[in-house]
Amino acid sequence: MAQICLYFELHQPRRLAAVPLTMLGSKVPSFFSLASGDENQVIFSKVAKKSYYPMLGLLKKLLAFEPNFTFALSLSGVFIEQAQEYEPEIITLLQQLCNSGRVEFLAETYYHSLASLYSHQEFAMQVALHQECIKKLFGIAPRIFRNTELIYSNNIAEQVAAFGFAGMLTEAVPRYLGDRPPTQVYESATKDCLPLLLKQAQLSDDVAFRFSDRNWQWYPLTVERYLEWFESYSSSDCINLFMDFETFGEHQWQETGIFEFFQKFVSSSLANKKHRFVTPSVAIQRTSVGTYDVPEPISWADVDRDLTAWTGNAFQLDTLNILYSLEEKVKKSRDENILANWRLLQTSDHFYYMCTKWSADGDVHAYFSPYDTPFEAYRQYAVVLAHLRESLE
Repeated sequence: MAQICLYFELHQPRRLAAVPLTMLGSKVPSFFSLASGDENQVIFSKVAKKSYYPMLGLLKKLLAFEPNFTFALSLSGVFIEQAQEYEPEIITLLQQLCNSGRVEFLAETYYHSLASLYSHQEFAMQVALHQECIKKLFGIAPRIFRNTELIYSNNIAEQVAAFGFAGMLTEAVPRYLGDRPPTQVYESATKDCLPLLLKQAQLSDDVAFRFSDRNWQWYPLTVERYLEWFESYSSSDCINLFMDFETFGEHQWQETGIFEFFQKFVSSSLANKKHRFVTPSVAIQRTSVGTYDVPEPISWADVDRDLTAWTGNAFQLDTLNILYSLEEKVKKSRDENILANWRLLQTSDHFYYMCTKWSADGDVHAYFSPYDTPFEAYRQYAVVLAHLRESLE
């Protein structure tokens, strides 16, 4: 009976408003909405209707009818703020899931940022802000950490272990994992060994990315076929299915049958008693089988599973370096509005939109971007960054 560990990420960035460069030197009410309308509210409510409400409703139903079903959620603080502002019923639904006692909430950076790569102090602060938020909303203290974009390295593991977490989630990258299976618990290559759960990318992406691809050899994917692929795993394995919550209803539309697929997957897995669902806190209790030594940062993204989705070109590196160079000035200003804007500008999505990769990787970046080109993403971000620097002066 193999274990299945399900984790879903709930994140929605605040997209930049079209702030003109001609306003430089004058007070800008908001970098993220204009007086003519809040595009972020339009997008959030649209996704809520297509994905958040129906999937949260389905998860609530499964918890009610399947007593052995359990899973984990990770909510960015940026997502939580928008849910509270635009669709507060989502928070109520999340609290109801929490009250079941079978949903684990994970820790992450509040602003879904790359702070773990640029500022230890800011990284620690955002993790603390996120823990405080989860405690306030759900009355629980997260035990497991999931960094932005599953970014991980030995250095980051050292910091996360110092925060006191019991374990961490990340990606299984062959150049560091070798031919070892991602279905075992590993330990960080650090002084304080941190238990690690690694994503089973093939089975996760079969649902998250390939489910509605008519050119895929296994289209249409049935639950029976999907569960056949689980047959090679034994009771010593834990199949870690990590995916974006918006897989359900937004990336894979309702018309594809994604909701029916997921419901049947859960019910069939439990009915045949060949598999059991566990949370990350339970999964990490198994004995580690070895060390996962990751000297250079990795992530979930693109073919190389590295950082180039966010730091692969001069646009990205330029804006990131300028942004984090402002940290001392921002914090010395004691201006809460400047601090909030600076932190919202750290959200990883802004730099993802600037990625200039092509081919299959480029297609994925283009799908998620609100801009026509990565050059336009850079131009708009650079304008806003100039406004922020001007306000500090």
